[in-house]
Amino acid sequence: MPIFNVMDEDDRPRPRGDAASLLAKELLDTYSQDELMERVALLEAEIARVKAHHGKAAAHREAADALFGKRES
Repeated sequence: MPIFNVMDEDDRPRPRGDAASLLAKELLDTYSQDELMERVALLEAEIARVKAHHGKAAAHREAADALFGKRES
């Protein structure tokens, strides 16, 4: 039986079937107007959270590029 360490797990590709793609497939006919507006508010909050994380990741990449030089694509 192979033994995996934490690094092996971190190196594995992440699944791309994310929650956003599942939400996009959901029928909205059963939601009330109030429920739809609650959903919009939750999604807007999630968008803000993702954008904030993206900004942090971009700053981290810029710092790494400044320290180590740009990575070749």
